[in-house]
Amino acid sequence: MARNRSAPPAGANPVLAIDAGNTRIKWGLHDGARWIKSGRVETARAKRLKTAFAALPALATIVVSNVAGIAVRGSLQRVLPAASRVRWIRGAASQCGVRNGYAKPGQLGSDRWAALVGAHRLHRGAAVVVNAGTALTVDALTADGVFVGGIIVPGIELMRAALARDTAGLRRRPGEFSFFPDNTGDAIMSGAINALCGAVERMARNLEDGGGHAPACLLSGGAAALLAAQLNLEVKVVDNLVLEGLAVMAGDDRQVLFLPANK
Repeated sequence: MARNRSAPPAGANPVLAIDAGNTRIKWGLHDGARWIKSGRVETARAKRLKTAFAALPALATIVVSNVAGIAVRGSLQRVLPAASRVRWIRGAASQCGVRNGYAKPGQLGSDRWAALVGAHRLHRGAAVVVNAGTALTVDALTADGVFVGGIIVPGIELMRAALARDTAGLRRRPGEFSFFPDNTGDAIMSGAINALCGAVERMARNLEDGGGHAPACLLSGGAAALLAAQLNLEVKVVDNLVLEGLAVMAGDDRQVLFLPANK
């Protein structure tokens, strides 16, 4: 992960950032200069984090993005260090230099919001901010930090699962990307990757048409490597944009950053 310019000062109590998604929970410990520890676990096995978190040093703040539902929030609350200040973020009208163009800013997923904040600090130009996970999100961010809108589509595995479930002859099978697939497994995998790359490139083209400058693509998530190789864009793969954004949020005391834990 890259260094955040607005993360807590080096030498301060480290910040624990947690990205709870539908498939995995990813976490990182940031000391103000770098990520010093990180890990991940399947979301359904959140209780396994208790041992990992118990071994961490004293924490000033824990910052959490949770899009996996109230049950997962409860699981996390049971494993987090009891003495730490825990903040659960959500979409806001503006934060850390980013303005939210959603009609109802609070409805923007906390993972997308944190990723936009992280992207704005890591890249100073226009960008499409992409998370390729269970779902693919593609968000348009102008050079001056305005989130103008974005899309959500099923990710690669959801597309493959839908074909296996809802058709008679397209059962789940191994596949690889090919420009000209010659078997059904490759045809399904290639179709999913092409569909997602098309969604990203179309958003990039729309953003360029609106602003006059070709945007970069900041790409994160489990399927990032599969998409990066096929995108016809300037691509910067970031290990976890959500964690990057959470670290930035934790270090900016000028903003009202967090949703209280009992909300």
